[in-house]
Amino acid sequence: MPYDVVHNHAFDSPAVRLARSLSFPVIHTLHLPPDIAVRAAVSEVRRAQPAPTLATVSAWQAKAWEITTILPDGVPITRIPWSDTPGDGVVFAGRLSPEKGAAEAIDIARRAGVRIDLYGDPYDREYAAALAISSRTVAGVTIHSGVAREVLWRVMARAAAVLCPAKWDEPFGLVAAEAQATGTPVVAFRRGALEEVVSDGATGFLVPPDDIDAAARALMRIESIRRPACRRHAETHLSLDRSLDAHERLYDQVRRRTPAPHA
Repeated sequence: MPYDVVHNHAFDSPAVRLARSLSFPVIHTLHLPPDIAVRAAVSEVRRAQPAPTLATVSAWQAKAWEITTILPDGVPITRIPWSDTPGDGVVFAGRLSPEKGAAEAIDIARRAGVRIDLYGDPYDREYAAALAISSRTVAGVTIHSGVAREVLWRVMARAAAVLCPAKWDEPFGLVAAEAQATGTPVVAFRRGALEEVVSDGATGFLVPPDDIDAAARALMRIESIRRPACRRHAETHLSLDRSLDAHERLYDQVRRRTPAPHA
């Protein structure tokens, strides 16, 4: 069966190299920050004839990978409930592994004197176990298992803020985008594409990486952020429709440039 375009989202270097074996036009979206193995594979396939089209999910990532094509992520705005009333407590959502910053989120909340609910499943089991043990007797800290997106959106909409203290260069920042869609402002470390997703001072606050004190101070003035502004920012800049439009434009460009062969 002939295909107009094959779009690959796999994260590993063999998947990048396998694009050379296909007779159809290939787009490969790179979802993670650069690493040595995948960068080597990308260099190889760029010399292939025809070379696959390489894309990233943010301007930060495009610069890091030295790639010009961006297919931004997006969130389904019309499905996400929102509230213009400031909520209570803060939320962290993400896999429980060091790079996502769950431990830092707890430190920020404790320093600001607010309750925190964390939602996520163990990705690094040792890290998750240590986090559970260290927070078991700490007042105002509750760790929940991961929940369905529809449930998480309602939780976010009832929060005063969502914390994104990433310990790595976040390729996009989907949780931050979802939070703003619910009307809830974000406090995040200024890392990776979070600077593109969060409008500093308008839909939340960006602080220097790993600066717990600065994040706590930002959290203590989160009520200065207007929740309708968060929702409007998500509608204008972070919607799934915007993402799908970018995908369709690229599919059409690639198809016209390199027509797929007929069976």
